[in-house]
Formats: sequence, structure tokens, C-alpha cells
Amino acid sequence: MAKAKASSKKQEEEPIINEPEIVTTTSAMDQTAEDSIESAVRKKLISLYTLQLIDAQVDKIRNIRGELPLEVQDLEDEIEGLETRIAKFNQELSDLQMEITRKQNSIKESQELVKKYEAQQMNVRNNREYDSLSKEIEYQKLEVQLAEKKISEFEASIQSKKEILEVSSNELVERKNDLEIKNSELKDIIEETQKEEDLLKAKSEVQKKNIDERLLTAYKRIRENARNGLSVVPVERDACGGCFNKIPPQRQLDIRLNKKIIVCEYCGRVLVDPDIVEEISI
Repeated sequence: MAKAKASSKKQEEEPIINEPEIVTTTSAMDQTAEDSIESAVRKKLISLYTLQLIDAQVDKIRNIRGELPLEVQDLEDEIEGLETRIAKFNQELSDLQMEITRKQNSIKESQELVKKYEAQQMNVRNNREYDSLSKEIEYQKLEVQLAEKKISEFEASIQSKKEILEVSSNELVERKNDLEIKNSELKDIIEETQKEEDLLKAKSEVQKKNIDERLLTAYKRIRENARNGLSVVPVERDACGGCFNKIPPQRQLDIRLNKKIIVCEYCGRVLVDPDIVEEISI
């Protein structure tokens, strides 16, 4: 009976001994899962912030070029506009010259008809024929006067257009000279910075491969809408490094824990803990 009691007591104690082991194992699994999530989120944040640093360097290089690319583009557009305008004026001058030639031919035809009708008047048989020829002669002389008036108007228009054309042609020469100078300046700056920019662009493309498409799309969207091109920023002095609005303490704690990606509630930028910033170098 003593042995039976001992055996029964042992069986009752076994679950009590094993229970802490089960609890400990479950707790360890939860901790492992939590660490895994934190590690994954941290890697995403590191990749995003690294990409941001690279893109910011590219922006800096482009800022060195200043407004030159835009100035070059504006000059090219202006030159194209001037060339179109000059071509239009040249076409109008050609059309006006053709109109003058046409009116001159019309004058010659009318003058020949006047001579013809005047010769016919010498051989008329009655007053009615004479009056009819007189009206034709008068009509042709009016046609000559009208054609001469049109020619004068065309010649005045040609003179006006030639003056405008000369101004436009001189302006075109000046703009082409300006474009040549600006292109030369831009070329020099690009040659100085192109190698570094190409290297950074290559790094940027490599880094993008480490970021899932959804997150990368969000990064690009935020970056395009941000005035300074910053999409991912650190917490600095308890504030967002992009818009400088204060971040509540609880939210700062969430950022430090790296359990999820957190954005600024004011500007929408992705926020990273300063510890991550210290880890990264490009």
C-alpha cells in the first residue's frame, strides 16, 4: 500500500512539474516570433533609409547644376519658337510677293484691254457701241487702280514683315549664342559630377531590389510629393526630421521597437530611429 500511495503521489506531481516547461516553451516561441518581426521591419527600414541617403546624394549633385538644365531647355524652346516664327514670316513674304506678281500681271492684262477697246472705238458704227466700249475702258482702268492699290498695301506689309523678320533673326542669333554658352557650362558641370552620379544611381538600383514593390511605390510617391525629396527621415530632438513636428513619446517608443513601419501623422514620411541612422553609411 505504501508503494501504491507513493506511485499515486508521483503521478499527481508529474503535471505540476511539466507545466512550467510548457509555459516556458510557449514564451520562447512568442519571443522568437517577435524578434523575427522586429528584425524584418528593421531590415526594411535600413534598406529604405539607405535608399533615401543615396537618392539625396543624387539630388545634391543635380542641385549643383542649379537652374542650368532648365535654362538650356527654355532657350531651346525659345529658339524653336523663333525658328517657327521666322519660317512663317518667310512664307508670308513669299505669298505676298506672289500676290504682287499676280496683280502686276492683272494690270498688264487690263492695260492691253484698254488699248484694244480704244482701237475698237475708232471703228464703231454708232453711239451705243462707243458708249459700251467706253464703259469697258473705264472698268479696266479702275481694275488697274485697284491692283496698284493692292500692290502698295502688299509692299507696305512686306516692309513691315521684313523689319520684324530682321529683329527675330537677330534675336535668334543671340539666343543660339546664349544656348552655346549655357550648354558649354552644363557640359563642364556634368563631366565633373556624372561619374559620381552614375555610381550612386547604380547603388540606388541595387538597393531598390531589397525593398518590396508596395513599399517602394509608397517611397516614390512620398518622395515626389515632398518638397525636399525626403521620404524617409530620422527622429531628431523628439520631432520628425522632415516637417519638424513634435512626435508623442508613445509613438517614439513604437519607432524604437521596430515592430512596424510608422509614418509621421503630419507629413506622411517614414520615420526611423536614430540608432538605425548611426548604423548606415554609403
